[in-house]
This record gives sequence, structure tokens and C-alpha cells, in this order.
Amino acid sequence: MGKQKKKNTNVKESKKSNSHIWLFVIIGILTVGLVVYMLTGNFNKKNTEETAITYENQPYLGDENAPVNIIEFGDYKCPICKNFNESFFPLIDEELIQTGKVKFFFLNYPFIHVDSERSALFGETVYKELGNDTFWKFHKLLYEKQPDDQSLERKDIFTEKFLNDTLSEVTTDENVKKVNGNFKKDASENAVETDEALVKDLGVTGTPTLFVNGKKFEGNSFGDLQKMVEEAAKESK
Repeated sequence: MGKQKKKNTNVKESKKSNSHIWLFVIIGILTVGLVVYMLTGNFNKKNTEETAITYENQPYLGDENAPVNIIEFGDYKCPICKNFNESFFPLIDEELIQTGKVKFFFLNYPFIHVDSERSALFGETVYKELGNDTFWKFHKLLYEKQPDDQSLERKDIFTEKFLNDTLSEVTTDENVKKVNGNFKKDASENAVETDEALVKDLGVTGTPTLFVNGKKFEGNSFGDLQKMVEEAAKESK
């Protein structure tokens, strides 16, 4: 009887041990599943954030109903942005904007110098007070007037007087006074802060950086951009 009792005890202990093993297995499966869910959820959330871009109240070029949106994040003090606007952008304008394929937006990422922030604020004030057309004239001229000497990158060039003088080349003195008055009131701080918040959300680290329908352009040529635009147009149908 003693031996039989001992045998039953071992059986019970064995069953108890097996129960513990299955418990650990179930916990392990649930843990792995939770980790996968969290990673997948974060990935999907990131993708959603990348495509959920608000384009309202942003300066743009092109057909309002164009199927594809391109954003350029730029800094008026950036010499690479100057080169982009003088060499790469004309191709975008001719082949993509003028043909009705894209709507092109400019957003500020003023990170290089105090001139960058000052120019961004002034440009937003031009857009707010004088409208889209005057903004783009000012935008183009400001890049053209950026000094070729990159040693000046860390020096004050785009002073308030410089910005006012530049604006006076594309509009009336009355409009310049209007813009300057509102610029001094910091009326466009929120607009620049909105751009900078999007810079952070999208993980932008330099200028110029392009996004096509919310996806970062990683190509090296205009042909690469054309291909990305064509793919985005198909996806938007």
C-alpha cells in the first residue's frame, strides 16, 4: 500500500509539472503575439501618419485637382535648395506641374541659421497677406538672391531690410509695408510651427526633401521622381 501511494504521488507531481510547462508555453505564445501586434500596430500607425498630411493653408503650384501631391521641405539659407530650385525644379514644373500631374507644395524646415527662421516667417507672411501668386514670385527671387559664396552661410544676409527690398521687386511699396507690419507682429509663427511639426512627424533630417503623396522620395534623378509620381497616380485612382 505504501508503494502504491508513492506511485500516485509521482503521477500527481508529473501532471502538475506538465501543467506548469503548458502554462509557460501559453504565456510565451501570448507574449510573442502581443509583441507582434504592437510592432505591426506601430508600423501601420507610422504609415498612416506619413500619408495623413494636411495640405490646407500651404502655398502650392499646379492644378487644384491634380492626382498627386509633392511637398518640398526647404530652407532659404540652404545652398543645395538653391541648386535644386535652379536645376531640378524647372523639370518638375515643366513635366509634372504644368501638365496637371502634380500639385507642388513648399513647406519650411528652417534649421541652418537665424536667417532661415527669419526668411520662413517672412515668406509665410507674404503668403498670408498677399496670396499664393506673390508668394511664389518672392520664393523664386529669394533663392536666386542667395549668395553663391557658401562661407556666408553662417552670417546674417537675409536681414529684415534685405527681405523687404526683395519683396519690393515683385510687388508694390504699399504691399511691402503691409507684410512688414504683420511680420513684426509675429503673425506667421503658427504657420512655421505647423511646418516644423510635420518635419518632426515625417522624420525629415535635411533639405531639400521631397514627399510624394506622403511617401519620402529616395531616388536620385528626375526619372526616379517621374516613376514615383506615376505609381502614386495609379494608387490614387
